[in-house]
Amino acid sequence: MTEREKMLAGELYDCGDPELLDRWHLAKDLAAAYNRIPSADLAEKDRILAELLGGRGKNLWITPPFYVDYGNNIFFGNNCEVNMNCTFLDDNRITIGDNALIAPNVQIYTAFHPTNAADRFGAPRPDGSFEFCKTRTAPVTIGNNVWIGGGAILLPGVTIGDNVVIGAGSVVTHDIPANSVAVGSPCRVVRPNL
Repeated sequence: MTEREKMLAGELYDCGDPELLDRWHLAKDLAAAYNRIPSADLAEKDRILAELLGGRGKNLWITPPFYVDYGNNIFFGNNCEVNMNCTFLDDNRITIGDNALIAPNVQIYTAFHPTNAADRFGAPRPDGSFEFCKTRTAPVTIGNNVWIGGGAILLPGVTIGDNVVIGAGSVVTHDIPANSVAVGSPCRVVRPNL
């Protein structure tokens, strides 16, 4: 099993794997190029997103700056908007349904590390340095017609159902059921979204 296969399976994997690092560097370069494109150059934005993302539907709008880990693990439905300064750590799949609104400064994480430092770094090398930290992942899924408020953080493994509003500044630590408004840290359902 390759390190990429381990990564997508949610097993411990080595972030320093050459294949992963090659894609990581390419994604950083593509995102940096995207973030520098003149605002009205829609053709060049489209070209870069086609190379950066894993998949996308029609009418995707991403306002720079936009930050990713690999890019190719991010999948958008139709009619989605991502506002400025969002960070998607797509070490596992991030799936976003149709008609999603993602406000500024939203962070979506799929990666996490063992809490025990010895498990995270392993034994020190003879020169005192450490390997890349060991990492695990879990996918994040966002349904259709979802609005993620500004500054929200979505943690690894969460699923947000259809027709959900996540309040600004919320930290989503567990699944949020469809047709609800959820806020807070940790994020919790406060009322139905009818």
